[in-house]
Amino acid sequence: MAPEGFDAATLYAYSLRQPDTAARVRTAFPVLGSPAGLTAGATVCAQLLQTVARGDNLVLEGPLRNWAGESRRR
Repeated sequence: MAPEGFDAATLYAYSLRQPDTAARVRTAFPVLGSPAGLTAGATVCAQLLQTVARGDNLVLEGPLRNWAGESRRR
């Protein structure tokens, strides 16, 4: 079982290249702003950045790093 908000965070991560869509995902899933959602988001971001390090999801690297930076400032 994944932590609360994990699926929403995954959807958000994959929508980061489309800012309008990413904003809609955040609005549709308020869990993303909760403590559980922040934890899920950090987990998803870390997992996807690991895939970037292996050469996958390269187009997401910049948006993921931005998201990680934003998360650290919270």
